[in-house]
Amino acid sequence: MAHKESLAPLKMLLFSFHGANTMVISFLPLLLAYRGLSDQEIGWVLAVGPTVSIISQPLCGYISDKFQTVQKVLLVATVGLIISSFFFFQMEVLGVLLFSAVFFYFFSSSISPLADSLAQRRAKALGVSFGSIRTWGSIGFAISSLIIGQYVDWVGIQYLFIPYGIMTVTLLILTTRLKDVKVESKPINFKDVGKLLKNKRFITLLVVMFLVTITHRVNDSFMGLYIRQIGGRDSLVGLAWFLGVFSEAMVFMFAGKWFRKFHPLIFMVIASWVYTVRWLIYGFVGDPYVLVSLQVLHGLSFGVFYLASFDYISRLIPEHMQATGHLIYMTVFFGFSGIIGSLGGGYVLDNLGGQTLYVAMGVMTIIGSLLIGMYHWFYKNS
Repeated sequence: MAHKESLAPLKMLLFSFHGANTMVISFLPLLLAYRGLSDQEIGWVLAVGPTVSIISQPLCGYISDKFQTVQKVLLVATVGLIISSFFFFQMEVLGVLLFSAVFFYFFSSSISPLADSLAQRRAKALGVSFGSIRTWGSIGFAISSLIIGQYVDWVGIQYLFIPYGIMTVTLLILTTRLKDVKVESKPINFKDVGKLLKNKRFITLLVVMFLVTITHRVNDSFMGLYIRQIGGRDSLVGLAWFLGVFSEAMVFMFAGKWFRKFHPLIFMVIASWVYTVRWLIYGFVGDPYVLVSLQVLHGLSFGVFYLASFDYISRLIPEHMQATGHLIYMTVFFGFSGIIGSLGGGYVLDNLGGQTLYVAMGVMTIIGSLLIGMYHWFYKNS
């Protein structure tokens, strides 16, 4: 019972943060469209997030290591998030929006890895599985997707800041109740980064998977706008994200039963083809209900691809460089892919339309799957 009591604030913190984050990922593009921004301009605003995270995540990790605390850094980041979000959600002029987005995303992108890091350490200290704690984040995201989808249908997207404010204030209260852990990991060693950047097998994999990860990030940014473009209501956006995150959680939960049957690169190729099927049907059919129902494939595409690539990357990196290698991997998967996906996706959506965008994404994942297959063949035979 003591375990449950001591972990309750952490589980609820993950629930609240990912519940709030649903509004940013799923509904922020709709709010920006309501404010009068074009799809391309929305892409510029969304590109600020992954750009800033490349700096904010390692910096907050370093500060956390240096001062031997996760909880206090989380507390500062949450206060920063509440203040910056208040201004960010009210702005309408593009220049001011971009400026306020820098501060908003700086704090927002720092909280997730810090919370995960704390969850991992608390799980280890108490002898419970990390997944049993982390799954509360997925539950928060899924439930919030459904509720906020209905909320914006009833009340209007312009009032999105009200539930976001409630969730972030709840987050702050929970952060004050967290039990901290002594941080013993070393800060990022730039010599290690240099060694990893010379690891040809590691860098080549990041390059060959890049086409697939870009399409994933494009969908993250623009699925909501595309659903609206093909005639879907805003509540369908929430339902689409609910189904996607639910299927992802199922894949993560049962991965142990099937994941060791093939080489991870084989799973990456299979997931890339599932992505291809998703994107091409989204593009050619162009029906909001078909798109929403096919979100169940999110787990078999993103869930499998993420697990397999993370596992394979871990095999390529020496034990003492794991944290640094994972950081570089995450920067490529979510950072650089997010920048290109937001800018390029916004341009194509604005000028050529959503159906062209998704067909192009389908072509990209076909090429990506072939590159990963060639990579596997080459290293298997060399």
